[in-house]
Amino acid sequence: MESNTKWWTLGAVCVAIFMLLLDITVVNVALPDIQRDLGSSFSDLQWVVDAYALTLAALLLTAGSLSDRFGRKLVFTIGLGLFIAASLLCGLSTTPLMLNLARGLQGIGGAVMFACSLALIAAAFPPRQRGTAFGATLHSSDATENTARPTTKTRLRPNRSAVEPESSNRLASTTV
Repeated sequence: MESNTKWWTLGAVCVAIFMLLLDITVVNVALPDIQRDLGSSFSDLQWVVDAYALTLAALLLTAGSLSDRFGRKLVFTIGLGLFIAASLLCGLSTTPLMLNLARGLQGIGGAVMFACSLALIAAAFPPRQRGTAFGATLHSSDATENTARPTTKTRLRPNRSAVEPESSNRLASTTV
């Protein structure tokens, strides 16, 4: 039973890291639809991206401290629940403000999960197997990058329309 638990822990951590890292980049694909459906301004669209990244980065250390104080498993589970609930709120958002606040909550949940992830693996695996477990965790972040790369070809351009697909041909987008 104990040996089976460590693999479930590794699987949960890898999926959580995949989700939270994917959520940083994949929202860029939805920016044109967000602008159209919610009537978002350029500033609103910037906050859709930045609210998540800012809260994720700002609360990592605090979340790690909370996990040391109250227990990694409990804090990770709370972070996962908050992340899922905030994801649901993002899907149900009817205004740009509601979406940006939900994205901030997602960032808090992501920070909590990310801060606890490696500590959970270190506690679950004996020293001789930790390298393998940490490698699997790093590969889940690589998978996120490879999954998101083809979908993040949209960038914000304030001098034209708020959201415009990025040209794959750099020469075609320059002026002579």
